[in-house]
Formats: sequence, C-alpha cells, structure tokens
Amino acid sequence: MYAVEFRTKIKNGIIYIPKEYRDKLQENVKVIVLKDEEEGKNANMIDQLLEAPLKMNNFRPLSREEIYGRN
Repeated sequence: MYAVEFRTKIKNGIIYIPKEYRDKLQENVKVIVLKDEEEGKNANMIDQLLEAPLKMNNFRPLSREEIYGRN
C-alpha cells in the first residue's frame, strides 16, 4: 500500500489531489479524511503555536537568571 499526505480544500464535495500525486493515485484508493478543529472550539493554544509559531522581531529567549528571578 502506498500512502501520501497533503492538505487541500473540499469544493462542492470534491477532494482535489495535488498534481505531484495524480500519476501515482489512479484507479481505486482508500480515503481517510481528517478535519481540522475549528478555531476557538476545543482548540489548544500550545498545539496552535507549535503548528504555526509566531514570528517576533528582536526576539530573545529569557536567560536562566531571568527565568528564575536571579537578576
């Protein structure tokens, strides 16, 4: 069995397969659909940040002294 993973949108009930997979996905296939949770609905903020981290200009991680209040 050959497996691929990709993100796409369903339009009018049709799942569009990206061009790079079309040649390999002919004939019969087994489809499993995983829907992303809607934002704000049982959404875990840590999971969201790990998936799409915020980009901050001039970001500097805290030092050990700053973390533990040893200034």
